[in-house]
Amino acid sequence: MGSTLSSVCGIDCCQFGASHNDDDSSYSEAREYQPLLGDRERHAVASLVKLFETDTRVCFYEGGALKALTVLAHSDVHHLQLSAATAFNEISEYDVRPISAEALEPMLYLLQSAYIDVQHGASAALGNLAGVVENKRLIVRMGGLELLIRQMLSPNISAQINSVGCITNLAADEENKLAIAKSGALVPLTRLARSKDQRVQRNATGALLNMTHRPELRLMLIEAGSVAVLVDLIVSTDEETQYYAITALSNIAVDAHGRTVLWDSQRELIDMLIKALHRPLKIKTQSQIVLTLRNLACDSRYQVQIVEKGGLDALLPLLQSSYTILITSTCACLRNLSIDSRNETPIICSGFLPELVDLIPQADEPDLQCHAISTVRNMAANSGNDKQAFIDSGLFDRLKIALTDSRTHPKVLCELAAALSVFALNDQLWRPIVELGFCKLLVQLTRCRDIEAEYNACLTLGTLASKGMAEVYDEFVRLWRAPNGGVRGCLIKVMTLPEYANTNVRSIAVWLAKTLLACARADLAERVACDAQLVAAIEEIAKYRVVLSSSCSVASSTRFSSAVVAEDAKGKQADMADSHIMAFIANGEHVMTNGSNGAEHEAFRAGALAHQAMTLIDDLNIQAEHSI
Repeated sequence: MGSTLSSVCGIDCCQFGASHNDDDSSYSEAREYQPLLGDRERHAVASLVKLFETDTRVCFYEGGALKALTVLAHSDVHHLQLSAATAFNEISEYDVRPISAEALEPMLYLLQSAYIDVQHGASAALGNLAGVVENKRLIVRMGGLELLIRQMLSPNISAQINSVGCITNLAADEENKLAIAKSGALVPLTRLARSKDQRVQRNATGALLNMTHRPELRLMLIEAGSVAVLVDLIVSTDEETQYYAITALSNIAVDAHGRTVLWDSQRELIDMLIKALHRPLKIKTQSQIVLTLRNLACDSRYQVQIVEKGGLDALLPLLQSSYTILITSTCACLRNLSIDSRNETPIICSGFLPELVDLIPQADEPDLQCHAISTVRNMAANSGNDKQAFIDSGLFDRLKIALTDSRTHPKVLCELAAALSVFALNDQLWRPIVELGFCKLLVQLTRCRDIEAEYNACLTLGTLASKGMAEVYDEFVRLWRAPNGGVRGCLIKVMTLPEYANTNVRSIAVWLAKTLLACARADLAERVACDAQLVAAIEEIAKYRVVLSSSCSVASSTRFSSAVVAEDAKGKQADMADSHIMAFIANGEHVMTNGSNGAEHEAFRAGALAHQAMTLIDDLNIQAEHSI
């Protein structure tokens, strides 16, 4: 895209002289000034005038126009430098494109001018062009960053505004972030974030925000003293500055170290954030405050403090709002707050439970669903409290709607199954799962393509079976072969997964079969013991041996033998396998000692699974003997 004649003549031709008529006053002035110009400068001015007269679309980033402007930029005459800087500034307002090093050089040169107004025009042009990724990187590669930092240190407000604005744009590019941090820019940026000029303050805070997207840069910001400034800006009267500061704090709170720094040095932070939520703010600012609280609530200290300081009263109206972004961020915050068992009663008593339950069926918002389901699950997992409120809230009706909705996202199905596995552990909440027909839905869920959903569905069925209740056994008998192959089909499908498939879910299936075999319901136990295909699947797992590589054997020799669990495993190794696999079943994940690698993890899982299958075969043999 080139620039039109009219748009440039208004800036430059009046300065260069647009007419050669001796009677024209502007030309007379130019003639008086001309002796001060060198031949190259006069030629450059003449070239520009000729271009304006003959070409209605002039591109200043290449060709004759660029050469002429470069001559003016390198002139010792203030007036000509200013003309070049002004031209670059004005053109970059509407013609932003990737430019060459040749085009960038005169702008960087003008940035070093002794004249403030020239510097101002050059930095404004760079700020405009820095909206393009290629230009951002080129400016840094050609040394523009150091020149901008020098401008940033100027006492001139205009120079500060433009230079900081340009650095903000440069910091939006991942390749530039580390260079900016190492350049020494963070300390002056932090100082300018306290500027009394709102424009300087806003640009500086925006630059600091752009530097919070990588862990190592967040650490450097903390070391530069930026945290205290950002916290002070939570109460800024300029909402953009406030938004930038809160978002930067939210990013800093992503890291455990950042949260510790905030906890140790900013004791009023939670009060300030909660107080800000009670003010009339833009939706995006409210949402960002809540997300900051969410990130802080990854720390158990903040989980309790946010509730103690009245955070729930500020969050409830947001959960009841009509804005999805606010509802989702509030649910995400509640999800973390609900991790601490001390918050269960305050959350329920504040009226959140019915609101959360009503969000569960909203299939159009899967992230919202996941947060709502997980929050309810976390609260239900807390032991010792009466769970009748969960039943009275209509929770299980909403869960069933979500499970049967064809639009429900796989990740939501996974969360639903995980929640049901937790509810199944509770003495009050397992019964609605059975009475409302969830077992059938869980059997169907074991056929879903998501391995985590399949795992959680199997885990829930196993947990229900371990209750030893007649109602559960009745359901398992009724659902033994239907729907979709029923409980039997679920067991066979999971047990016959390839060896490279997830070992965890196969462990759950073996555990479920073992639980059913040991149950008091004879006809159910016989279904397991007398099913040739099911027994064959168990025997196949029991045959599986895992021998670690020599390197793994040496590393693990002090923990367990190189043959992790073989068919003839005895004594402590066998006991360890059983205890580990049951711990894995209870906790949802396998944990080994520090320093163990991925190969050891997988080997131990597979070996423990084989041992578990062997003990199940022993049970099958005992069952067969009793049948005889």
